[in-house]
Amino acid sequence: MTPDAELPVWAREDAFPEAGPGWGWVDRKGRRMQVDGFEELARAIVEDAGARVDLVWTPEARGYVLPEEIPELHSALRESRIRWARWEIEEGKRQMTMFGGFFAVMVLWSFFTTGRILASGSVGLALILFFILGFLPWYQGHKRLKRAKRWAAGEMAADAQVLRFETWLAIQKAPVTRLVFWLMAVVGIVQFLAELQFYNARHGLEGARALLGVWNYVLSFGSFDTFGITIAKAGLTKHDGVVTEWWRLLTAPFLHGHWLHWLMNASAMVYLGKRVECFARWPHMVMVLLLSMWIGGEASARFLAMKSVGISGGLMGLLGFLLVFESMHRRLVPESARKRLLAGIVMTGVLGYVFRHFIDNACHAGGLIAGMVYAAVVFPRSSSTHRPGTTSPDLVLGGAALGLLVASALLACVKMLG
Repeated sequence: MTPDAELPVWAREDAFPEAGPGWGWVDRKGRRMQVDGFEELARAIVEDAGARVDLVWTPEARGYVLPEEIPELHSALRESRIRWARWEIEEGKRQMTMFGGFFAVMVLWSFFTTGRILASGSVGLALILFFILGFLPWYQGHKRLKRAKRWAAGEMAADAQVLRFETWLAIQKAPVTRLVFWLMAVVGIVQFLAELQFYNARHGLEGARALLGVWNYVLSFGSFDTFGITIAKAGLTKHDGVVTEWWRLLTAPFLHGHWLHWLMNASAMVYLGKRVECFARWPHMVMVLLLSMWIGGEASARFLAMKSVGISGGLMGLLGFLLVFESMHRRLVPESARKRLLAGIVMTGVLGYVFRHFIDNACHAGGLIAGMVYAAVVFPRSSSTHRPGTTSPDLVLGGAALGLLVASALLACVKMLG
């Protein structure tokens, strides 16, 4: 058996908190559910419709463990996961039907009003929703069902490694990533309120009638003319391949063109930011994010004439950083977890090509390359299972980068309201 000191942090015996006596399980929100014995624990897993049972504890275990790590629970897990996968498949079918219908209506409307297909953002949005909320859950459900049906004890134990990694990562604290998320949220709220104010002023809506602006926003599927006013004030505007004002490289990433655009980027920030913060430490997370935002914006200015918003360049930088960093530190994370990063890049590329009419692929590519180069230059290759430490220069430079991110978010709000 490998000593704990030679294992990565997520694989050690003390990776999860000590559980205490008895039997029980923990849900995704960290709530403890005490049970009387093994039979009741197995029944809770069998009846678990949404795979909420992340961790369990037993009298023999020192701390929480994954149910996949207890062979006696495998049959209950198999039954639960098959039912969950079938539910996911059916939900994916329902979403594909709903958003597929919406997409067809938008395509017909676009064709009859403009003579072109994919001429409006609503058409592309409907297709993105069809893919993300419908096709992907349906596809994942089929993969889960296939895996659950062939699970034997040995196969389930092999899957437990990546599940342990993802579960450990999910419960880690990442305060700097959380701060960036809240900066995105604050700027998003200010952007919405500013657009609502401009919309109501343009249509002469005052007092109680101003609520019509919110209602029209809902009816238009979340668009005040694609947030044109605030984008003009603080988005990335270009002229002859050059950014019109340098500060827009810092403010534009905090703006978004649609609530779904914000939601997708915020979700990616929470996961990618936490993963970088946990393994490479927070100073590198903010420096990679800031550098990739800047380089992505510069690339966008040179290859795309239309205005741009969104933190996607920074997110692609984090993704590229992780791909290189974890490839150079192979013992830090499971191999299958690294492959998912590559799958994320491939999926982003496919979506970027399909929706190239309104996705800033130049920004994505610039940010991705910036993050990859940063990891290759700053971090040497290592066979250690230990995470790199934080040096004094890291703290100074990271603190300066974090301060600049906060200032950029505040500047975005000032420019939108000015």
